[in-house]
Amino acid sequence: MKEGGNMANQDGTQAIRRAATMLQRIAHVAGDEPPTLRNLSQAVDLPRSTAHRILKALTDTGLAYYDPQTRRYEIGMLSYELGLAVTDNVLQLAPWAAAVDRVAQRANVTTYLMRRSGMEAVCVHKAEGRTVIRVIPVEVGQRRYLGVGAGATALLAGLPDETVDRIIAAVTPDLEAFADLTPDRVREAVAEARRTGFSESQGRAYRSIYGLGVGVNAHAAEPDIAISIAAHAPEVDETRIAEWKTIIAEEIAETRKRLAVRR
Repeated sequence: MKEGGNMANQDGTQAIRRAATMLQRIAHVAGDEPPTLRNLSQAVDLPRSTAHRILKALTDTGLAYYDPQTRRYEIGMLSYELGLAVTDNVLQLAPWAAAVDRVAQRANVTTYLMRRSGMEAVCVHKAEGRTVIRVIPVEVGQRRYLGVGAGATALLAGLPDETVDRIIAAVTPDLEAFADLTPDRVREAVAEARRTGFSESQGRAYRSIYGLGVGVNAHAAEPDIAISIAAHAPEVDETRIAEWKTIIAEEIAETRKRLAVRR
C-alpha cells in the first residue's frame, strides 16, 4: 500500500513538472506566433497525446488559453491573475518598474524590465513611449532565452564564461527562429556588452527593431534584472543611442540612490 502511494506521488510530481514546463514553453517567445500542439510536444519531448492531455488540463483551469481558429496556445487569464499577487519579491521590483516608466517617458520608446529566470529572461514590466510607431516585440509574462534581444543579452553577459557557454549550447537549436542569431553572434554580443556596459541588438532578433539593454545587480551578485528599450530601427541614429544610454544610466543610478536612502 505504501509503495503504491509513493508511485502515485511520483506520478503526481511528474505531472506537475510537465505542466509547469508546458506553461514555460507557452510563455516563451521563439518567433512571432504562439505555439501549436505540435510545437509544444516537440519542445518538451512528449507524445502529442500526452501533451494534449496536459494542455487540456491547463486550458480547463484557465492557466492556458487555446484559440480554436489558429490552433495555438497562449498564457491564460488565471496565470495572469496569479502573477498579480503581491509578494515581497514583487515589491522588490517596484522601484525598478518605476525606473522603467521614467525611461519610457524620457526616451519616448518602449521600455522593459526583464528578470533572469534560469536560462531565460521574463518580461515583468513594460512601459510605452508616446511615438506613433510602437515597438512591442515582447509582452509582460513572455520569456526569451538569454542572448535573444538586448535585455536578455545584458543578463547573459553578466554570467561567468562557463555558464555563458552552457546556455549558448542549450539554446542553439532554437536560434534559427530569429532573424540573424547564431551562437557566434550571441558570443559577439556578450563580448560587446561586457566591454561597453550596454547590450545592443540591431536586427538580430527582429530585423526592424533596435534594442538597447543594461543588466542590473538588484538582488543578487550577478545581474538579475535588466532595463531595455526597443525602437523602430530605421528611426535610430548614433545621437539617439547616446541619449538613450545616458537616460538609462541616470535612471539606474537614481534608483540605486533612492533605495540606499530607504535602508
